[in-house]
Amino acid sequence: MKEVTEMKTADFRGEITPGGQIAVPPEIASRVPRGEQVQVVLQWGAAEDDSAWRMAGRRQFESAYAPDDSIYESLIHEPPAR
Repeated sequence: MKEVTEMKTADFRGEITPGGQIAVPPEIASRVPRGEQVQVVLQWGAAEDDSAWRMAGRRQFESAYAPDDSIYESLIHEPPAR
């Protein structure tokens, strides 16, 4: 049986250095266990208020999703009961 884990997220503003690196703020880096794989999504060119609106919407959406809800994902691919 696959273990269900809670997805954790963090968002922050940053810059790409001339060397192509992104600095993660210490308060966020301290929350991620060393060696843990992370997924990075880069956004740029969005208006300040548009970006804030999208982040607020995503946080609201993710806060309503509980690990127990994953049972419904398995039902999507099952044939309908008669």
